[in-house]
Amino acid sequence: MPRPFAFLATALLALGALGPQPALADDVPSFVAKDVVVGTGNTARDDSEVRIQYTGWLYDAKTPDHHGAKIDSSYDSGRPLSFTMGAGEVVEGMESGVRGMKVGGKRTIIVPSRMGYGHRGAAPEVPPNSALVFDIELLDVH
Repeated sequence: MPRPFAFLATALLALGALGPQPALADDVPSFVAKDVVVGTGNTARDDSEVRIQYTGWLYDAKTPDHHGAKIDSSYDSGRPLSFTMGAGEVVEGMESGVRGMKVGGKRTIIVPSRMGYGHRGAAPEVPPNSALVFDIELLDVH
């Protein structure tokens, strides 16, 4: 009886290997920030508390806007994200993207893997060594 069980286990493992595979994403060499709308309010600086709306995607070199698979969005939850600048509460790329923005501003940033989740990724949405794209709207600075 051990042989049929071993065959069944091998077949199930093989089928699992042929199932859905995690998405692969590209990486980029450097951080890029592009202001879509320049705000007119207070400026986000280190030690200030900021509140943002954002949507994040895996970077995809093959699409014109580089927006690949969506990984997260504060719009979906209906709750803006609040964090203290310079406190390490979000990935380095997000802080770099918000730094210098003025309230009311909108910015698209491209974050290299080393400023995002790096070699560890953030399973299951973000594979290791993946660049990210974020569209950010700065709502408030305190």
